[in-house]
Amino acid sequence: MRTILTALSCALAASAPALAHEPLSWNGSQFEVLLDADESRGSIGIFTETVPAPAGPPVHVHHDADEILYLLEGEARVLADGHESNLKTGELAFVPKGAEHTFRVTSKEGGKLLIIVTPAGFEGFFAQVAAKGLKLPEDMERINELAADYNMRNIAPPLSAE
Repeated sequence: MRTILTALSCALAASAPALAHEPLSWNGSQFEVLLDADESRGSIGIFTETVPAPAGPPVHVHHDADEILYLLEGEARVLADGHESNLKTGELAFVPKGAEHTFRVTSKEGGKLLIIVTPAGFEGFFAQVAAKGLKLPEDMERINELAADYNMRNIAPPLSAE
């Protein structure tokens, strides 16, 4: 499998704000669910993640969902299925279900991603870990217990700054 990197010139987020949920903060990032499983009959989840400084999540895998990472602001490095790509604003990476992956926003001023998962469900994970006050990396065991409910598992630390 390979990561697909391409320019995307559509306004996916333009109609979504009417459905937007309350933003929430977790692990230094801000998340806003734009469309969840209930609203899409389980077919698609869409959310944004604003990363305030160079950072990103641990390497992880979604066992049941494909994921699209569309960079709205900044620059990022994406690792998917052993392949690295550099994204600029307006570019995306496709991550097929079962592929180990992560991203790291590399812009010193941070960045913002639009993340799409299909089928829906994973978008609810962040509300769960935030509500329980869990932190990375110290609560990784408990985070992985909750992640299992979303068919996801963290498997390695985040990408380094390199």
